[in-house]
Amino acid sequence: MPLEEAARGVEKDLEIERYTPCDTCHSTGSKGSGGTRACTTCAGRGVVARQAGIFIQQSTCPECRGAGETVSDPCSSCKGEGRVQRNSRIKIRIPGGVDTGTRLRSSGNGDAGVRGGAAGDLYGFLHGRDHDVFERDGSDLFCEVPLPFSTAALGGELKVPTLDGQSSIKVPTGTQGGTVFRIRDKGVVNLSNGRRGDLHVKLQVEVPTKLNSDQQEKLRAFSESIGEHNSPMQESFFEKARRFFDI
Repeated sequence: MPLEEAARGVEKDLEIERYTPCDTCHSTGSKGSGGTRACTTCAGRGVVARQAGIFIQQSTCPECRGAGETVSDPCSSCKGEGRVQRNSRIKIRIPGGVDTGTRLRSSGNGDAGVRGGAAGDLYGFLHGRDHDVFERDGSDLFCEVPLPFSTAALGGELKVPTLDGQSSIKVPTGTQGGTVFRIRDKGVVNLSNGRRGDLHVKLQVEVPTKLNSDQQEKLRAFSESIGEHNSPMQESFFEKARRFFDI
């Protein structure tokens, strides 16, 4: 399912194949009023036994399949089971915060019981789709956002996506590529405690790729004007790697 639906929750209409009550016999399993009688194969016990040397082995009765009784005049539609297999449409509510592998139970939406027995439950296992923008880890979301070179150097406001729509972060002057900003309560609801996770935004500085000659000249002048001691990451790197450069 899409991340947006997994995060917020959604109501789904599903079509499944399951056993439902037989309309012909109204779940009795019998054509008329014959009803049921004790199974003659197992004498109503639901199991049969056979001798195997000094041991006695028991197994489910093949005639009544463990019910201990059989229908005297079986319904032609359901063969005496009181239920038939058909496609059904059901509506289920998926809570916000589900993830791949989450198991959901829908009470009473499983197979109908034999001859009027209570219906079982329907279990579903969810699988989340990959998202184009966000990656998920538990209740936290992660994304990478391009940061213009000028904004990285001068600082400013940067618009970022969230599951709730557009938000913005304040980028300090001199922000480096790879810097991660944390936006609280913009992740996914935690199924266990109901609290919402955070959104982690990693900035990737985008260097201009198409500069005209005038822009290139201005950029060279800018580079010369800031000197060699205005790049702390570069200075730290070359200090550590000095022995590799013979300096």
